[in-house]
Amino acid sequence: MTTRPETEVHRDTGDPAPVEREVPSDTPTGPDLEKVIARQVRSLRKASGLSVGDMAAKVGISKAMLSKIENSQTSCSLSTLARLAAGLDVPVTSLFRGADTARDAVYVEAGRGAVIVGRGTRVGHHYELLGALRGQHKRLEPVLVTLTDSSETFPLFQHAGTELLYMLEGVMVYGHGEAEYTLRPGDSLLLDGEGLHGPNDLVRLPIRFLAVTAYPDHHED
Repeated sequence: MTTRPETEVHRDTGDPAPVEREVPSDTPTGPDLEKVIARQVRSLRKASGLSVGDMAAKVGISKAMLSKIENSQTSCSLSTLARLAAGLDVPVTSLFRGADTARDAVYVEAGRGAVIVGRGTRVGHHYELLGALRGQHKRLEPVLVTLTDSSETFPLFQHAGTELLYMLEGVMVYGHGEAEYTLRPGDSLLLDGEGLHGPNDLVRLPIRFLAVTAYPDHHED
């Protein structure tokens, strides 16, 4: 599958510039700071269209020194890091991207997520939390919803933040405010959580969909 990079507006020309999320396969995954800095400096320099010689002249260091930095053969002083960042027009912290490799991840086996009780829970309505991270990342809540019972009434939800629904199985009519949307497998619905929302009609059972809620920074449970 071919992917296209996202774009942002270049700060100088106003033209779209690629924003890359993927990183090279040889990206260091350990605490080797010199390798992290080397990769970042080389990547940012190439993105700026500068040769090693041009970059060295712009920053005010020798071409040999810049080559050593980009090949992780030397440690940079704080003053050199500051000059590199200024020459690349990026914050100094950008040169350390990837160094703080201790990041949390949550793996949940199929059918092993925590069951959420009290969220419109009733017979035939199953809400399974697919993981949660502590701290600032707790703002994101993924839930697998399974509906197997055709009820006369359905729970309505209202909360701060934004919610994404992605249909996996079945067909349902989902309401948001005054609008209704017929969702089939592969359909998605992105909505403002402040508007009342919930299923209005379970057209074809069983129904399964992924609901991912992004809460605002100030959200509290």
